[in-house]
Amino acid sequence: MSTHEADQKAVQTVPDRYRTAVVAHIMVADAPAALSFYRRAFDAVEDFRLDHPEGGVIHAEIRIAGATLMLGDVSEGPFTAPSALGGTTAALHVFVPDVDALVRAAVTEGAELLQPPADQFHGDRTAILRDPFGHLWVFLTHLEDVSWDELEGRLTDA
Repeated sequence: MSTHEADQKAVQTVPDRYRTAVVAHIMVADAPAALSFYRRAFDAVEDFRLDHPEGGVIHAEIRIAGATLMLGDVSEGPFTAPSALGGTTAALHVFVPDVDALVRAAVTEGAELLQPPADQFHGDRTAILRDPFGHLWVFLTHLEDVSWDELEGRLTDA
């Protein structure tokens, strides 16, 4: 086995520093539909769901490639959905084992492809999608560990 092959096998597709990142809590206008979409498009696993007695979802938690996301239906208070804002102020970054496969499934299910998968200078293969509920998603597969010096050099060369 060559040194390059050994280095490639040692690279983690989800870097340790992102395994316990801040947990996002998103609001949607139709949480049951969003949960269904995320299962089909992003292979999400539903861990917890509290349905409102009058319909809708008060709170749910899903995992996408091991990353936890909280979500629920819009209700009165400070939270709103991107559709009410005409956009969003945040993007949800999730490292996945195969960004290309996830993008194919997501687009088939109705996600809008904003940036197709491409290898980036920072060592990740990255794609950007907008889900049908207005949320922006940045999906990444980590390809290589890049030192800060190398990262700065690649940024200058880009």
